[in-house]
Amino acid sequence: MDIIILVLIIAGALNMVRNIYRYYRFLKTSQDVLSSGKKRDQFWMNLALILLIFFLIGYLFVGFFSDPDLMMAFILFFGSIFVTIVETVMFRLIETAKERSIDVAEVLVGVIDARDPYLNGHSRHVQELTMVFYRHLPKHLKNELNAVSLEYAALLHDVGKLGVPEAILNKPAKLDPEEWEVVVKHPAVGVNILKPLHSFDNIKSWILYHHERIDGKGYYKLSGDRIPLAARLISITDTYSAITMRRSYKEALTHEEAIRIMKEVSGTQLDAELLDIFLSIPKAELERCIPEKVDYRND
Repeated sequence: MDIIILVLIIAGALNMVRNIYRYYRFLKTSQDVLSSGKKRDQFWMNLALILLIFFLIGYLFVGFFSDPDLMMAFILFFGSIFVTIVETVMFRLIETAKERSIDVAEVLVGVIDARDPYLNGHSRHVQELTMVFYRHLPKHLKNELNAVSLEYAALLHDVGKLGVPEAILNKPAKLDPEEWEVVVKHPAVGVNILKPLHSFDNIKSWILYHHERIDGKGYYKLSGDRIPLAARLISITDTYSAITMRRSYKEALTHEEAIRIMKEVSGTQLDAELLDIFLSIPKAELERCIPEKVDYRND
């Protein structure tokens, strides 16, 4: 009987260690545009971690410094199972909420893109390209980014084009200076649209500066590492999408032509180190990013 009691307590304690590790990883990876929450929420989430550690200490105390009976051993063991179930349900609910939120955002962006028949699918394309790009980044760069936040920034990078008149978006000829000034303001308009969403505060600069150039000749004259890493990533995927997508003023170009053009602006418009990583991605992976019903040429 003593062996059964000891096994149940040790199994419960080991499961609590696993629960604490899962919850700790959740806390470390949940600082994104959907999960960050308010400071009060963070307090309760951190308190939950402290309580889990306290429960683990309780398991160890009972196992080594008291004389538990079989009923106590069962309570401790199934208590750890209960925590596992609660964590699993919570994680799945959060993932479902994230998936539905991104679906809603994609519908919104679809409405934006549809204002220009030649932009339809562009934002989704940039989103997909950016996430493929993220997966190919070296670990030290991945550690600087949150994948969920990056995905939202890529998807919403052109949300400010809601403030650009359709006559300018659909103009088949070169824009005049006044029209260009309207277009240049779209990143700032996008940030203003997202202003009420305080959980998006950390990605607003990524959206605002996605048209910056490494040489400092972009919209806001930032250069080099002063441009946020995420903005430099999106600049590359946005450029690739723009080149390979048919626009009102040009035909779509092939993957090979896009690579050639992007190499020509390496170190001036685009970050050379990041571009080398992007260009190493197999063509097939990039082609899988193309959304349906969009006119591209990749032959």
